[in-house]
Amino acid sequence: MNRRDLDFLLYELLDVDALSSRVRHEDHGRDTIAAMLDTAEAMAETDFAPNNRKADENEPRFENGRVTQIPETGESLRRFSEAGFMAALGDERWGGIQMPFTVNMAINAVFSAANISTMAYAFLTQSAANMLETFGSGEQKERFLPRMLSGEFFGTMCLTEPQAGSSLSDIRTTAAPQADGSYRITGNKIYISGGEQAITSNIVHLVLARIKDAPPGVKGISLFLVPKVLVNDDGSLGERNDVSLAGLIHKMGYRGTTSTMLNFGEREGAVGWLIGEPHKGLSYMFQMMNEARVIVGNGAAALACTGYLHSLAYARERVQGRPAAAKDPTAPPVPIIKHPDVRRMLVAQKAYAEGALALTLFAARLVDEWRTGETEEARSGAHQLLELLTPVAKSWPSQWGLEANSLAIQVHGGYGYTREYPVEQIYRDNRLNPIHEGTHGIQALDLLGRKVRMDDGAAFERLCALMVETADAARAHPGLVEFSDALADTVERARLTTAALRANMTETVLGNASVYLEMLGHVVVAWLWLKQAVVACDALAADPHEADRAFYAGKLAACRYFFRWELPKTGPQLDRLAAVDDTWFAMAEDHF
Repeated sequence: MNRRDLDFLLYELLDVDALSSRVRHEDHGRDTIAAMLDTAEAMAETDFAPNNRKADENEPRFENGRVTQIPETGESLRRFSEAGFMAALGDERWGGIQMPFTVNMAINAVFSAANISTMAYAFLTQSAANMLETFGSGEQKERFLPRMLSGEFFGTMCLTEPQAGSSLSDIRTTAAPQADGSYRITGNKIYISGGEQAITSNIVHLVLARIKDAPPGVKGISLFLVPKVLVNDDGSLGERNDVSLAGLIHKMGYRGTTSTMLNFGEREGAVGWLIGEPHKGLSYMFQMMNEARVIVGNGAAALACTGYLHSLAYARERVQGRPAAAKDPTAPPVPIIKHPDVRRMLVAQKAYAEGALALTLFAARLVDEWRTGETEEARSGAHQLLELLTPVAKSWPSQWGLEANSLAIQVHGGYGYTREYPVEQIYRDNRLNPIHEGTHGIQALDLLGRKVRMDDGAAFERLCALMVETADAARAHPGLVEFSDALADTVERARLTTAALRANMTETVLGNASVYLEMLGHVVVAWLWLKQAVVACDALAADPHEADRAFYAGKLAACRYFFRWELPKTGPQLDRLAAVDDTWFAMAEDHF
C-alpha cells in the first residue's frame, strides 16, 4: 500500500483527527494511529506477505474430517492478535481498544494487500465480535467476546445453504428449543469462510435458522450462537459440538481461506443459543453483513492498490522498445513507462484503485459518525448515507478494482499471466469480491429497489446535495471548474432519472439495476476524486516540499483522467435508464 495515500485520505480528506475528541476514541490521537499503521506495515511485510504465495500454492486440505493447512497462516494471525489488531474495534471492558472504524479499515487494507486470504479470518472474527457485542446477552458476551478479541476464538457467519444460495428466505436449518434454554440446530451451510481451520481452539459460528412454527420467509429467521466446542461455566473447553466439516470448496482465489460445507446436527443436534429475540435474526445479521460488504470492498481496493504498485514498479524497470518518434534502431530501449499506452493503463489503475480506497474509507468514516457523532442529527444523517452507499462501497471497488488488476497484468505483458509474477494471483484473489457478500446484481437490486427509495428518497437527496456542495466549493479553483460543472450536471441528471425510476418501479426498471449501480458508483467516485482534488489544490498553494508536490500533482492528474474518461460513461447509461430499456428483460428464454 502507498502509506502517503493512506495518510492523505485519513488526515487530509476524512479528518480522522476529529474523532479523538470523541469519548470512545480519546486515546487515539494521530501519534497512536501512526504507530498502529507503522506496526501494521511492518507486520504485513514480515508476517503476512511472505506467506501469501505459499498459502495460495498449498491450500487447506480435508483429511479425516479435519482441516490441515500451512502453519504460517496461524502464526501470522497469532502475531496479529498479540499486536492488538484483532481487538481494535472492541469495547475496553471486553479487552478491546476502541479504535475508530476508519483507522481499522485502513489497517485492514494494509494487511489485505499483503495477504488477503489470511486477513479474511481476522475481519470475519472482528465483524462477528461486533455483532455479538451489539445484540448478544450479557452471558454470551462474558463467555465469548474476550476470547474472540484476543484471537483465541475465531468467528464466522453461517447464512448460505445449498438449495437457497442468496435467497435467505428459503433457508431450512431448524432450531428446536430445549428445557435449559438452549436450542438444537440441524441443517447444512455452505461457502462458510473459516468454518473450520487448524488455527484456533474454537470457532464461534453465528447461524441463521428457523424455530419450529416460525413465520415463512425472512420474517421467520432467528440468529444463534453455535460454538464448534462447547465452553464450560468455568471457561474451560468442553466436548466437541455437533458441528462437522462435510468438505472444502476450492476457489480460484483466497485459497488460504478455508471455504467450508458444514453439517449441523449429524447426531442429536448442535447446541446453540438464541441471540436477541426470535424471528429477528436477519435484521441482526445485517449489521455483520453490511460491515462485511464494506470490508470486502476495502479488500478489493487494497488488491487494486497493490496490483497498481506492482505494475508501476515493473513499468519503471522493464526496458523494451523505443519512442514512436525514434528513428535510430540502435538507440537504447526505454522503460515501458515512457510508452503512452502503458501510461494510459497506469493512470486508469491509479484512478480506480485510489478512488475505490477513498470510497471505502469514506464509508468507514460514516460508520464512525453514526456511532459517535456529537448530535443525533449527525448520527442519523451518517447512518442514512451509509445505508445508501453500502452496496456501492461493496460493488464498485469489486468491479473496477478487478479491472485495475486486469490492467496490471496487461502492463506486465506476457509475464503478467504467469505465476512467477504476483499480479496473476492478485487478479484471482480479487475476482471473488464481485461475488463475496452478495453479488453485483444483489447489491444493485438493494440499491435501486430499496436504498434510493427509503425515507421517500431522503438519503439519495442528501447525497446529491453533498456532491453539489463539493462542486460549488471546487469552483474556487480555476483548474477545477471544468470538473465542477461536469459533476453538477451529472448529479442533476442522475437525480431526475432516479426520481422517474422511483415513481415507476417496474420489473423492467429493476432489470436495469446493475447499470444503475455502475452509473451511481461512477458519479460517487467522481465526487470523491473532486474532493481529493480540492485538498490537493489547497495543499499545492501552500508550497509543499518536492515529494508532496509530486504527490498532489498525481492526485490532480488522476482526477482529470476520471472526469474526462470515466464520468462521461454515465451519459449513455443514464440515457438507457431514463428510457427504461428492456433489451435483456424482453429476450425470450429460447432466444439465448
